[in-house]
Order: sequence, then C-alpha cells, then structure tokens
Amino acid sequence: MPEPVLEVIDLKKHFPVRSSFLGMGRASQWVRAVDGISFSVGEGETLGVVGESGCGKTTTAKLILAQESATSGEIRFQGQDVTRLKGNDLMEYRRSVQVVFQDPFSSLSPRMRVGDIISEPLEVHTDWSRGSIKSRVGEVLELVGLQPEQASLFPHEFSGGQRQRIAIARALATEAKLIILDEPVSALDVSIRAHILTLLEDLQKQLGVSYVFIGHDLAAVAHISHRIADMYLGKVVEMAESRALCTDPHHPYTQVLFAASLPSHPDEDTEVLNLSGEVPSAINPPAGCSFHPRCQFAMAQCSQFEPVQKTLAIGHMASCHLHEGK
Repeated sequence: MPEPVLEVIDLKKHFPVRSSFLGMGRASQWVRAVDGISFSVGEGETLGVVGESGCGKTTTAKLILAQESATSGEIRFQGQDVTRLKGNDLMEYRRSVQVVFQDPFSSLSPRMRVGDIISEPLEVHTDWSRGSIKSRVGEVLELVGLQPEQASLFPHEFSGGQRQRIAIARALATEAKLIILDEPVSALDVSIRAHILTLLEDLQKQLGVSYVFIGHDLAAVAHISHRIADMYLGKVVEMAESRALCTDPHHPYTQVLFAASLPSHPDEDTEVLNLSGEVPSAINPPAGCSFHPRCQFAMAQCSQFEPVQKTLAIGHMASCHLHEGK
C-alpha cells in the first residue's frame, strides 16, 4: 500500500441530544454518528466509503475536513494529528484538504464568475499576487477540460457536468493533496457520470492526489476506488480492495448491499439475499452486532456481543461473528 496521506484511528463523533426547551439542558442521550472507525488513505489512492443513509459517511467527511470536532480518536494527515491543529497550522491543513460536493447546481454561487469562484480559496489560503492567482485559475480550468477564457462566465452558462468540472478545479486550485468527493456524480445524468469519473482518474494519475469517494452509486464507487470501506450505523463493518469486496464480500450487510446494486452474470447461480427494515436509531443502537435485527444469518451471540474486526485475507477485514474462529 502507498505511504499513508490520511490515517483515521478509532474515530468517534457523538452528538448530544438535549432534553430541555431550546436544547440548553444537559445531554440525556447521544447520537453515535461515528463510533470508532479506523482506516487509511495512501498517496495517489482512492478509498471508497459506502453505506445506507444515516450510516455516518457525511459526518466522517466533516470530521476529516475539520468542520466538526471529534469526540475522541485521531485524524492524522501526513503524520500530524488534525484534531489538535489550530491557527495557521489548521489553515494550512485546510489548504491541503479540499472537497467536491454532490450538487454542482447549489455548490457554486450563481452571483460569482467562475474565475472568482476558483480564486476564492487561493485568496484565503495564499498570499499570491493577482497575476499568479489568475494564472493558476487558467491552469486548473485547462486541467479539468475547460478553457481559461471561460473564467469570465457565470455558473448558469454551463451544463451540469461542466459545473462539476468547475467544482473540481476549485478543489485543485490550492494544490490539495487530499480531496473529499461527496457523491460527486449522483446529481449528474448517467451519460455525464462516466466522463467525470474518467476525469478524476486522469487527474489522480497526473497529480498524485488522493481521494475519499463517498457514494450511494456502488457501481461508480467500485469503478474508481482502489479500496472500499462499508459503513453501518457509525462503524466500518468491512473493508477490502475494491475487486475483492465486489466479488467476495464477507459481511452479510456488504453482501446484500452489493447484490442489490451490482447484478451478477445471468448464468451465475446466486443466492437471493434480502435486506429488511430500516437502519436502527444511532441514539439507541441494538446491543451486540448492530446489524443483527436485519441479518438473515443472525445467531444468538449476535444480539449479545459486539463482533471484533478480523483480518480474513491480506487487506480484507470484517466484523462479523460468522467469521470468528476462522
């Protein structure tokens, strides 16, 4: 595996639920949005993060971006603990870690010209001259397949795919080492998605940038990711190389998730797996394995004991009682 750019170690984020009027009282309950996750992202690597809505993907992204403070655990970027950064050190980190949001129609200000949108993070994070900033705006526009002359236009003058290219250019402008891609293609037409995924891959090869790719479109995640982490109710239940997780998932939740989204070959004789019910509340998660109320393979110990993470093969880990003792 490449040298880690990002390391997340036993990371937790628990939000308080206040009981008094206006939410000013003491916390009576806690939402365990992220509950002890660990993973790393290497230089020039893409880690996909998947799971149903409410599993903690977005909170994980906000923690990495330093938009939320962690309850406990560590986020290490190039060896530095991000949770302890302040002042200029935190500003430098935010220059190195950027984000591309889901909806290019709402993430770009309609009142700003494209050049101003892309130059804004440069004005915040650098002391470059106007000429240097203008030159950099032209460079990143060309990197994403647009023309420097288009910097004078407004977002509404571009298609959805072009707007997402502008959002990617903005993320690249500060020479970011890590980009959080939060559902970057889900708001685009199917015909455009492949072009954006190919662009992201080409940029990674050219610049060596690392990605955390968060998505519901498992086909897109599987295509672009080197490794995938599957989250359920604030925990990473399985993680492996992309091909291994798609072709040979070990956790029942991963099996159901990928079986529903990545259909098998028509000639293959595959077992039908069902995912019933909704994701339980993160305020009062089930005892033992949090997935056991929805798991068709649940055993007695599943409701009593939380499974420990086991290494099933090189780089392939899962937390499931079915694999204990193997």
